[in-house]
Amino acid sequence: MKVLREFYDLMMLGARSYAKWDIDTSQRILHDRRRMAILGLLMLPILLIGVAFADQVGEALPSMLGSKQAYGPAYYTTTIFLASIAVGVVAGLITGCIGAGGGFIIAPALMSAGVKGILAVGTDLFHIFAKAIMGSVLHRKLGNISVSLAVTFLIGSIAGATLGGYINRTLYELNPVLSDAFITTIYVFLLGFLGFYGMTDYFRMRKAAAAPAKPVQSSKAAKAAGAPKKAVVVDDMTGLAKKVQSVNLPPMIHFDEGVVPGGRKVSAHFLVVSGFIVGIAAAIMGVGGGFLTFPIFVYVLGVSASTTVGTDILQIVFTAGYAGIGQYAIYGFIFYTLAMGMLLGSLFGIQIGTLVTKVVSGVTIRGFFALAVMSAFVNRIFALPSKLASMGYIPMTEETGKLVENIGIGIFFIALGSFTVWVFWTFFANIKTLKRED
Repeated sequence: MKVLREFYDLMMLGARSYAKWDIDTSQRILHDRRRMAILGLLMLPILLIGVAFADQVGEALPSMLGSKQAYGPAYYTTTIFLASIAVGVVAGLITGCIGAGGGFIIAPALMSAGVKGILAVGTDLFHIFAKAIMGSVLHRKLGNISVSLAVTFLIGSIAGATLGGYINRTLYELNPVLSDAFITTIYVFLLGFLGFYGMTDYFRMRKAAAAPAKPVQSSKAAKAAGAPKKAVVVDDMTGLAKKVQSVNLPPMIHFDEGVVPGGRKVSAHFLVVSGFIVGIAAAIMGVGGGFLTFPIFVYVLGVSASTTVGTDILQIVFTAGYAGIGQYAIYGFIFYTLAMGMLLGSLFGIQIGTLVTKVVSGVTIRGFFALAVMSAFVNRIFALPSKLASMGYIPMTEETGKLVENIGIGIFFIALGSFTVWVFWTFFANIKTLKRED
């Protein structure tokens, strides 16, 4: 249980690191007129093609980009485009306000809106890549990066992304329902793990906040008062990391020379395997893999937090770009209209979300993170029975399966809708305070 708790803490650090990257990238786009103009120019042809030639393009492009079973990448309706903006806004609000978890709800939200799982994954990866390129993410923060560490890691992540994309495409060709069930099952396990510990965190902090203040602030008193304990010191190596670094299996990669005297070293084989795990997760789930890089680097490989952040930024760009284009776009599994709509929506949502954090307590923010993740978990686990029943794995009528799935969709959108209303209400109710702070 302790190990799972520590792993959750590190996954949250990874999710927050990814969210910080997302926020910084979005701010660079929003505050640069040239980048916003480029985004507008990118949107124009997609909208014009979608409006004028939706039927013709929907028939022609899939045969050019993979197979007739693929979806038309430029197919457009006003409802779908507005829905994609709404998904982007909510994901942006979660990322900006909570500082983690926004990417976890994109694929479940798209699948709940009727988008096939493989298309939701490919579109999310392309959206991440487009934002990275638009925000010029290769900036001064990469000064912390170890080039040899990053390149070796990317060898594994590219291989993993290749396999992940192949698995998703193969399952879809066998049976689209099987593909959806597979992606849904992966999300059920991930969101269930994050949601369970997120709720535990929220109630623990809420109980600590309600406890009376102690006059003596010794370390024991602080612990009794519910002060958040540090499960893992991220710049110190864990026992597992020490064992991994003690394995002398050439070639050895040296890093962290500026963090500890003499630096550290680890076998390239461990880095390749780590990259492979991140790459396959990114390609199967469409979340960029950033939430896994942090716990693997820090907990397993013993890399310092500063070096991990730089490497994470780099791998997001290359892994998402390769997986999105090389494994989905050329096969017709990217919905460009959705991707651009999500990009626009997330830019707006992140701006509002980051402002709201100035007037909201940390306990409340943790509560909404747990709510968002648990609602996505409920959504996916309620969607699973109908898919399993349609493939004959469990006995359930089509009507019952649809009813269960609709209940999950309702809970999901009610929870996210309530969160969205609360954020906007908080923003407008405190707009004067926010203006004074600016």
